[in-house]
Amino acid sequence: MSRMSIQAAVTMGQLQQKMDLIGNNMANSSTTGYKSRNADFQSLLFQQIDHHLGSENESPRLTPDGIRVGAGAALGSTNSNLSQGQVQDTGRDLDVALLEKNQLFQIQTTNDNGETETQYTRAGNFYLSPQDNGEVMLTTSNGHPVVGANGDPIVLEDGFESLNINKDGSIETTRNGQSQQEAQLAIVQAVRPRVLEAVGENNFRIPEDAGVAADEIIEELEAGTVEVKSKALEGSNVDLSQQMTDLLTTQRAYQFNARSISTSDEMSGLINQLR
Repeated sequence: MSRMSIQAAVTMGQLQQKMDLIGNNMANSSTTGYKSRNADFQSLLFQQIDHHLGSENESPRLTPDGIRVGAGAALGSTNSNLSQGQVQDTGRDLDVALLEKNQLFQIQTTNDNGETETQYTRAGNFYLSPQDNGEVMLTTSNGHPVVGANGDPIVLEDGFESLNINKDGSIETTRNGQSQQEAQLAIVQAVRPRVLEAVGENNFRIPEDAGVAADEIIEELEAGTVEVKSKALEGSNVDLSQQMTDLLTTQRAYQFNARSISTSDEMSGLINQLR
């Protein structure tokens, strides 16, 4: 197989991954709190050919260093864009939207080993899940507990007349006509958002191989230093026009590489027919 075909085949596989990523962004253009993901490419290792260094009794030639032949391009990294999406009023008491970029809600999930893991999300469409002891737990749309300022899931005693989430993230309930604050949303800020790993279900986590301490990636914000908007949700920040442009560009690059393989095959056929 020729070098041209190898380079093109490797690059096509990586371009396919980018098209899958763009397709995922477009499919979630209406998902609450979804953050688009971008792909960065990098060159693979290259090899120098026709590079004469000279023998012991012969000095190296003065011509250029030879020809550098790469092995194609690879998907270097996938980064999440945590910029603010459009905030829309819903009128629902359990809907809340973050008003600053890089801020996240804390939630609890269970990993593959059955261990409790802290993850983060921008989606503020919360629900109340009844518990066996006459209490209700604040959860995400996927049933994951929402973490409060004390580090534990937010659990409220059932039987309240109304519930309101204030602009500072505090949760206020009304019982017998009396209002009182019963919980506080734990909101954090991603200091290094590019380090966060997208794990599906619109959630992020700190990867095990992050290479830095967790407090250098996520900073816990004190109550009163954040501002949210209740009865509203943040929409997806996917720019469909930009995604369509990226898709067309990636498809064109894929076609060029496919054409390189067919051209290389045609050239090899012509060479084999020479007499």
